Amino acid sequence: MSGPQESHPAGSEETHGSAAPQGPVPPAGEAQAGEAQAGEAQAGEDSAGEDAANLPARLGQERLAEPVIRSGMFGVQDTPDTSGFGLLRVHKAPPIDSPRPYGSYFDAIADVLRAALEAAGVQFSDAIERVVVDRGELTFHVRRGRLPEVAAQFRDDPALRFELCSGVSGVHYLDDTGRELHAVYHLLSITHNRRVRLEVSAPDADPHIPSLVGVYPTCNWHERETWDFFGLIFDGHPALTRIEMPDDWKGHPQRKDYPLGGIPVEYRGAKIPAPDERRHYS
Repeated sequence: MSGPQESHPAGSEETHGSAAPQGPVPPAGEAQAGEAQAGEAQAGEDSAGEDAANLPARLGQERLAEPVIRSGMFGVQDTPDTSGFGLLRVHKAPPIDSPRPYGSYFDAIADVLRAALEAAGVQFSDAIERVVVDRGELTFHVRRGRLPEVAAQFRDDPALRFELCSGVSGVHYLDDTGRELHAVYHLLSITHNRRVRLEVSAPDADPHIPSLVGVYPTCNWHERETWDFFGLIFDGHPALTRIEMPDDWKGHPQRKDYPLGGIPVEYRGAKIPAPDERRHYS
């Protein structure tokens, strides 16, 4: 006969039967320390996950989710592709808007411009769409109706004093719906040895931008060239006529929708065939 079984209180370190732990059971203090270490490890994994979400590879995956605006290169469609760009997919990128601080003297320029505009009764956001700092260059994207006011503040404010506009560049973004045509003004402060850019956009259906000849007379020929090549109409320009192409030339040859080839070269009577008429090699 077996004697009466002694009852033992079940503790955290004592388990009987098939659920018994294998090997020695650590003391309670060591078990709690192990749980704490496991919690720290889990927290570290969560932090690593957050860091991984900001890696360029993850950000690139988000970019791939944007809609495709162009495929291939050089307009090649359903023909043997000899360029190697047949699988190229260009995704629409969101507009860049740089956060503060901008660095260098850029913050001081933005603060002075804000104060000058508000003193003139114009809110900064009503005149400036966004500010972009990229590759060491500061660009103010200006609403086209406010362009002369903003340019005048850059020229006249003593803390800004951008006395010279060194050029006007045209850009045609074919897939930027409603903002296809851009004009970029390059300003130079001789007093403070600083540079800044003003960029303004207009839709292809309404390619009008206020002229800055009244603020910067050097824009006269630059705006004529931009009109000649891109078709941007600068309202208020004293003589907006062609400056590079013949007066009777049709179209604006630096736009991305301008046909390539097929244009007769008058002084030799030659003709360059359009890309879809040229010979390709399979």
